[in-house]
This record gives sequence, structure tokens and C-alpha cells, in this order.
Amino acid sequence: MLKIKYNIIGISIFIFAVGVSCQPQKASTTSQSANNISQSMPNTLSPMEKRSGWVLLFDGKSSDGWRGAYKDDFPDQGWKIEGGELVVIKSDGRESRNGGDIITKDKYTNYELTLEAKLTPGANSGLKYFVTERLPKSPGSAIGLEFQLLDDDLHPDAKLGKNGNRTIGSLYDLIPAQAKKARSIGEWNQVRIVSKNKHVEHWLNGSKVVEYDRGSPAFRSLVAESKYKNYEGFGEAVEGHLLLQDHGDEVHYRNIKLRKL
Repeated sequence: MLKIKYNIIGISIFIFAVGVSCQPQKASTTSQSANNISQSMPNTLSPMEKRSGWVLLFDGKSSDGWRGAYKDDFPDQGWKIEGGELVVIKSDGRESRNGGDIITKDKYTNYELTLEAKLTPGANSGLKYFVTERLPKSPGSAIGLEFQLLDDDLHPDAKLGKNGNRTIGSLYDLIPAQAKKARSIGEWNQVRIVSKNKHVEHWLNGSKVVEYDRGSPAFRSLVAESKYKNYEGFGEAVEGHLLLQDHGDEVHYRNIKLRKL
């Protein structure tokens, strides 16, 4: 550190020069990539993200790439795109009874997915994956593994299930999120799912909160004790859609990005 002193009209001014390394940092590992989402503008990809194979699943302006579950088109009610956000419009709080769930038109197997979700007071929603639109259609939401998105303090579902396995970040009704740090209601939560060769991780705001293997004996034991026990092969599809849930509460989504692994 170099210290230079100037004396101007009886006032001493010190200027400190500090050396800063200009060497480029190493590319982020998979576990760090959720913290490298482009922050300059929502729903954009940085040059590094593009080189790493990331793609946008929501451009902030249109519903391209999405449709209603069990439908050919995007719902004409219950959802809106506003201010660069994909928003579930509040209705009566019932599951998939207004606009209904929306799913990606494409299916995925091995991937890393990141998005930001903002809850309103008392809200319930979820990010589902390996959704297959099995028939006969279930009366509520389409069936799939679910990264729970919930206001744990105000929504009653947080106290149902077992050991908190219906709280935010959990694998819904199966595995409770551990050591999670959810943001306050009205703030953006960073959500990340990594799925590779049947191994799955849930990350919430930079911390891994759930980890499991689809189809393992431990996984099947949990399914057998859950609300999904009567769905043969639940959660074990080779590929599936991604789904954002309409549970009748206002929830905002943006920065939905994916890269195949």
C-alpha cells in the first residue's frame, strides 16, 4: 500500500493506493452457479451464462415455451405477465381451480434450474418437476415432485404432513428442508434444483436444503407413507415437464433459467 500526503490550505489529505488483482476468477462450480445469476437486468443471460449453456425459460414478456397442464395453450385467465414477472393471480386459494398449473412445453432429465420466487402473505405455490400429465387426471394440481413454496408462518399447510415436510424448500410431503434461510414475505427467494442421474438437490437462497435419489429404497419408503402412495412409479419418470403451480394465491416468478447437464 502506497500512502501519499498532500497539504492544501492547511488541510492534510491522504490518498491510499491499494493493489487489486486483475487476474480473472475461475469459473463457478455447479454448487456456486446459483449465486451467479445475472443481476443487471431480470430475465437476461450474461455472456458467461450463455457460454455455460444456460437458456431462458421465461423472457419476461411472453408465455413462449409454456402451456397449461393438460392443455394445448397457455391459460387465458389466472396468470399474467407484468413488469417482467410471471404472476399467479389471487383467487380463492384452492388448488389449480382458476387458471390452473402451467408447464414447460419441453421435458427435461438432467439439468440445473434456477428461478426467483416472491410470495405474498399467506401464499402457497410450488415448482414441480418430472411432471408427466398422467391419466386419469388428478382433481387438483398435476402430479410431480415438488419444491414447496409457502408462507410457513401464515399458511396452514406448513403444519401438516410430517416433520415440516410441507414447508418452503421441502420436497413436498416427503423430505423436510434443513437449515433453510427463507427470505421475508415480499422479497425474492432464489430457488435452485439440480437433477443428475436420479440424484436431486434443492437449494434455497444459496444453501442446499434437500438431497435425495429418485427410485432409491429410501425414496420409495417415503413415497409409500405419503399422499402419493397410490401413484405407481411416482417421481421416477425418465423425463418430465417443469410446472409452476396455481394454488389460488398471488405468487411472482422471474429469472427462470436452465442448463442441461
